[in-house]
Amino acid sequence: METANGSAAPAQNGQQGDETGFKLKFCTVCASNQNRSMEGHLRLAQANYPVISFGTGSLVRLPGPTVTQPNVYKFNQTSYDSIYRELEAKDPQLYRANGLLNMLGRNRVIKWGPERWQDWQIGMPRVKHEKDQGSAGMESGVPDIVITCEERCWDAVIDDLLNRGAPLNRPVHVINIDIKDNHKDASIGGGAIVDLADSLNKAAMEEREKVGPAAFDAGGAASRASFDERVPEILAEWQERWPDLPSTWTLSWF
Repeated sequence: METANGSAAPAQNGQQGDETGFKLKFCTVCASNQNRSMEGHLRLAQANYPVISFGTGSLVRLPGPTVTQPNVYKFNQTSYDSIYRELEAKDPQLYRANGLLNMLGRNRVIKWGPERWQDWQIGMPRVKHEKDQGSAGMESGVPDIVITCEERCWDAVIDDLLNRGAPLNRPVHVINIDIKDNHKDASIGGGAIVDLADSLNKAAMEEREKVGPAAFDAGGAASRASFDERVPEILAEWQERWPDLPSTWTLSWF
């Protein structure tokens, strides 16, 4: 399990105050909402993108003293700070050496605790998350792009969206980037996620100008069709820049 790159002051994200007046909204997802999704969350927030993050596992699992003794916690009920303090009390030398305390130290300044994708009420205003990094612009709780960090998480997100039945009738691009679950690769993956976000946002701004801000910002399929059609090409160009991070894409629905 990786360490973190350190913390940063919360970025002021979203459309408000941005020179262009527009930013795509992102969601990052990994298994436990601890490592890769939080690195992506931090990097996107630092790049002034509205962003939220989740895990898809049944429980939050972190390495323990042995492979058969993981530290297990419940989503939505356990804060990063409480996990940090528990592990520090258990074995500070071990959990500093394996990077968990550094990672949790980063996480606890990004948001309160790990959230589970399947428990998320899509479109429900995130009124209790105003202190999260990347929260400005994400108040409505509906991202434009979901980026998962391994194939099983991508499968879980797609299956869940299908089961929900698209109540909002709103398209969403779900992109998987295979990122190994360690410090070095998560850091590399975080940079790659921001690179992809920049490319997608540039195209979105161009198409938004063509169809008009009001129509594009409403998020309907018709007004975003020209942008949606460009995403596979943008992803293919990104893949050439990041050949060691295999990607998968689909257009799904909220």
